Amino acid sequence: MNRDWIAQWAMYSPNKIVISEYGTNRSVTYGQLDALGNSIAAWFESIGVRKGARVAVLAENCLEHFFLFAAAQKSGIIIVPLNYRLSAPEVDYLLNDCTPQVVIVQDKFQQMVESCPQYASVPHRFSLEEFTSIQVSGDKNQSTITKHEVPSIEEHDPLLILYTSGTTGFPKGAIYTHGMAFWNAINTAMRLNLTEHDHTVIFLPLFHTGGWNVFATPFLHFGASFVLMTSFSAEAILEVLEAEKMTVLMGVPTTLKMLVASPKFADVRLDTLRYCVVGGEPMPVPLIEVWHTKGIAIRQGFGMTETGPNLFSLHQDDATRKIGSIGLPNFYVQTRVVDDDGNEVSRGDSGELWIRGPMNTLGYWNNPKATAENITDGWLHTGDIVRQDEEGYFFVMDRKKNMYISGGENVYPAEVEKFLHTHPAVAEAAIIGVADERWGEVGKAFVVLKPGITASAEEILAFCQGNLAKFKIPRSVSFLPVLPKNDAGKINRIALRST
Repeated sequence: MNRDWIAQWAMYSPNKIVISEYGTNRSVTYGQLDALGNSIAAWFESIGVRKGARVAVLAENCLEHFFLFAAAQKSGIIIVPLNYRLSAPEVDYLLNDCTPQVVIVQDKFQQMVESCPQYASVPHRFSLEEFTSIQVSGDKNQSTITKHEVPSIEEHDPLLILYTSGTTGFPKGAIYTHGMAFWNAINTAMRLNLTEHDHTVIFLPLFHTGGWNVFATPFLHFGASFVLMTSFSAEAILEVLEAEKMTVLMGVPTTLKMLVASPKFADVRLDTLRYCVVGGEPMPVPLIEVWHTKGIAIRQGFGMTETGPNLFSLHQDDATRKIGSIGLPNFYVQTRVVDDDGNEVSRGDSGELWIRGPMNTLGYWNNPKATAENITDGWLHTGDIVRQDEEGYFFVMDRKKNMYISGGENVYPAEVEKFLHTHPAVAEAAIIGVADERWGEVGKAFVVLKPGITASAEEILAFCQGNLAKFKIPRSVSFLPVLPKNDAGKINRIALRST
């Protein structure tokens, strides 16, 4: 299996622009990306950064992420994209967990990362600008890597560590291997009919599997191309979709709703756009119909960081007939729907979705306990409760682990609750996701105060500022004398929803 896709496409289409940065006039061809990958890998080798070394990046979407991807395919370094929306204590936890040999930091995040105690122990620290200068100038790197220097890259070797919030209150680093990237590309292309002629825009952040692996890595595997945006802008996305005659688009219902709300939407020409792929949550029928009126089909999908992520796809012909369904499994995806004892349930009954296939993670970085708890004989426990209808279509019924999605970001209540418990006035806390017109869901906190101590909702929310990522901070706080609990002593979240 050829694991150096960039080198292969550099041979076939060296002058084809593979990635363009929106608004900067920077772009790179397959030939240039291959050369940069070689020089970065050689430079890393010269400073002792070899196969298996973690290279952490704290930066918004930019070409440098993909320079590192090209180097990783040649050298076996492991890329760790850090979530720049996190607070300093949260970033420090990630640095301590992955122990990188290199950290590359965009200037705007430099002050924050320097407040992380673990940052000082990283052997090689570069600003994004320094790293770019080194690669572009060529002053400190070789132009090629000779054959004897190239390590053997195996299917199970890690390519990325993608951190996802943990149900225990701590993030877990899902190990994303070279083999996972390959099989995800195959699954994606087979269901979405991707070719080297496809062109899209990537705006989801690259600390998220959606930014890396919904379209970016499959596109790189198939020799396609994309425009990279720093962040979401409805007007800019509509502009680039039309100007560059893009063929596919990926988003969540919130972003597609924002595109529709833009004044540009009514007049923009999207004749070349085959469909929009939607993930995160089911897309409302009225919103589907707006896009259909524009002549654009909707493909509902489903995935998760630890596997794929492109696992299920609902064909556009079924977008309204099977509204709410995530569709059918992609080609090389095996599924089981099981009860709490791991026994398969009858079709039509609800159970937890288990996934097996070559696109599954091997486990969590530095966390054998979480790996053992979440993987059984190669079957990954997704934590999602699903059912199959009589035609075999899958529907997500609930989230077993109480996770909710706010603006496309997964939020796990346990992580937020753990932090709220550090407030001197808080005796107990529980978080649930509640519907929000703009973000899909936002957090609502229920707090029990310690006897004789008072605190306002404003004080509780202010306590979260700077310590939790903004999307994790609850939007409202309600005070209760006690939290409702079930017979096992666990918080009764169903009761909270009716409070």
